[in-house]
Amino acid sequence: MTAKNSFILERYCVGMLQTNCYLVADTDTRESVVIDPGGNSAEIAARIKELHLNLAAILNTHAHFDHIMEAWSLKQSAGGEIYLHRAEEPLILDRTVGLGAVPSAIAGASAKTIDRWLKEGDKLEFGCIELDVLETPGHSPGHVSFYLPKQKVIFVGDTLFAGSIGRTDFLGGSFEQLIRSVRAKIFPLDDATLVYPGHGPETTVGREKNANPFFA
Repeated sequence: MTAKNSFILERYCVGMLQTNCYLVADTDTRESVVIDPGGNSAEIAARIKELHLNLAAILNTHAHFDHIMEAWSLKQSAGGEIYLHRAEEPLILDRTVGLGAVPSAIAGASAKTIDRWLKEGDKLEFGCIELDVLETPGHSPGHVSFYLPKQKVIFVGDTLFAGSIGRTDFLGGSFEQLIRSVRAKIFPLDDATLVYPGHGPETTVGREKNANPFFA
């Protein structure tokens, strides 16, 4: 757990593909968000209750099943509106990368609705949690990253990893687009910015600019 002033950040490794899911909270207002709930929704809901938090939003970087699969069960148990980029809508139930790839997850498909569609430039505010929405397509067509300028933290989903990048051979993926996304949206940030990816350990913008072999 990371705490800075009234800011709390917790990471959970969830689901069959060990996806990083993040709980971000303002301990003054008790408002919180969860990013990429690909599993373990009961555990996350219990933690929200333990911390006496109000779940305001469930933010999804993209619609691959390992990132979004338990968004609706988390909403049912803890509340919060579900956010996603509209270009991801065709992937939600897709049989290769979406919920359709996991038979148990397709139940209640008609109820898999999105409360708010995201776009570049959106500013999301939940207490001290102020996130800028950056469109970072390439791993998927409507992939977004969530940047907290005050804390110098960015959640990049499967766009960028420590020493690597996300796959681009899935439906709607593009290697060239992903490389452009990283160079245009992530690398201009301060080198000290902490990068929290969808899988694996955290890194920094400076470290990836200087050492990631895909950008040599």
